[in-house]
Amino acid sequence: MSDPTGRVFDALADPNRRYVLEALAERDTATATELATELPVTRQAVAKHLAALNEAGLVESRREGRETRYELTPEPLGEAMDWIAGVGAEWDTRLRALRRHLRNRRS
Repeated sequence: MSDPTGRVFDALADPNRRYVLEALAERDTATATELATELPVTRQAVAKHLAALNEAGLVESRREGRETRYELTPEPLGEAMDWIAGVGAEWDTRLRALRRHLRNRRS
């Protein structure tokens, strides 16, 4: 079974990946080498982080000559936010029901 939202959350669990997403959000594109200069990890580690983000659908890559450039694809983030909002709404409903129940028990 495919779980795109789960892959997004898995990808966002790592602080370096979150930084890479933030960095890509501030510019059109970047290479793994460019991003590695901003992080305390190797270029190879950044490339692995970018691969995980790509698998989650959060970035896309394209070749430009000898370079691979990455850019943010925010749609999966929106889907994850929709999921969070749905879960939050369910909990709000449950908490309202619990409050009503507790108020009725006191009466």
